[in-house]
Amino acid sequence: MNNRTSFALLAVLTAVGTLTVSSAYAQSACPDCELDDPRIIAKQLLLEDIPISLWTDKATYDHKDTIIVEGRVANVVSGVPVTLTVMSSLNSVITIDQVDVDDMGNFRTTFSTEGNLWKYDGTYFIKANYGSAEKSNKVLVELVNGMVSKPTPGQPSKVCGTSELSVMGNCVPYSISGGVVTGASVNTNDNSLIVNISANEDGTLTLNPSKNVLDGAFMVLVDGEEWDDVEINGNEISVMFLAGAEEIEIIGTFVVPEFGAIAALILAVAIISIIAVSAKSRLSIMPRY
Repeated sequence: MNNRTSFALLAVLTAVGTLTVSSAYAQSACPDCELDDPRIIAKQLLLEDIPISLWTDKATYDHKDTIIVEGRVANVVSGVPVTLTVMSSLNSVITIDQVDVDDMGNFRTTFSTEGNLWKYDGTYFIKANYGSAEKSNKVLVELVNGMVSKPTPGQPSKVCGTSELSVMGNCVPYSISGGVVTGASVNTNDNSLIVNISANEDGTLTLNPSKNVLDGAFMVLVDGEEWDDVEINGNEISVMFLAGAEEIEIIGTFVVPEFGAIAALILAVAIISIIAVSAKSRLSIMPRY
């Protein structure tokens, strides 16, 4: 056998070996996939790498549909469910569900689009959280053939990120472990920011509001009780809470006013201006002697 024949035989054997190893690897990673479809194999390998994946059966629904939500977590933690939160385009919480994960990391649930909370057309965000803010993902769906939503005057619609709270048109960065944030509001009477949570275990909520949202934080209440397990570093507030906690209230020296307070102030200024103009007009038409 000459050198040319030997090199050709070696090349053939190398190619066969490479194909065999590749096929064996693909089969072990995805035993139910078609070996001749690289797109399916790539998708399966991607699911095994992303911390949590999420998808729906379709992208558009009407207001009498059922949304089928499925997903997969890469690393299963025994006893930890996936928390699913549905948000409207105005950042209102529509519903929250907790779904168990099977041994393979798969989960599945459904949401009905019937009901008053689903009546508006637009984009809805389905957010999935698996134990920590780092293990989260979201999917968007569109609802049609319903009512067109109208933002409240003075509170412009602003879509915040997955790790931000919407507070009076402002986005507040946050992180949470042991639970999920379900909403936020302000109490102008007490200069406080109220965060509603659903806590399935002990955890920590960390907020970093700008000073135009909350300033001078000095006290924290958890479910109405004064709380000491708190760290305040400038405008970064970390609150350690217990399983079952529902409301965390942070009291400061200033909180962004609600639209009602702003409207009342504008109305008062307008009334004073009208009175001043009216008085000036009466003086200008009085006869002079």
